[in-house]
Amino acid sequence: MAKKSFNELISSPGMPVLVDFYADWCGPCKTMNPVIQQVASEFSGKLKVIKVNVDNNQAAASQYRVQGVPTFILFHKGQQVWRQSGALPGNQLKQVISQYVS
Repeated sequence: MAKKSFNELISSPGMPVLVDFYADWCGPCKTMNPVIQQVASEFSGKLKVIKVNVDNNQAAASQYRVQGVPTFILFHKGQQVWRQSGALPGNQLKQVISQYVS
């Protein structure tokens, strides 16, 4: 099966897509990793979570003007509906996502 392009992945019509732009060397990214895993588990079947290593996928990072990591972007029906740079509390992230999941 062919690998889907980044744009195909975020254009999911059925469910929102949370993109976590991160880097292996980034401390706050490592701090957010368990939060992202918990969110993915909690919203399983209602939310797609994509992790994008900015060092390995500079094109996607550049396309969305990611200037710092971690940066989280939530897409709903292919449109960017929310964006946050830097670490944030898990409950705040869940609150944002809850507005877009059915």
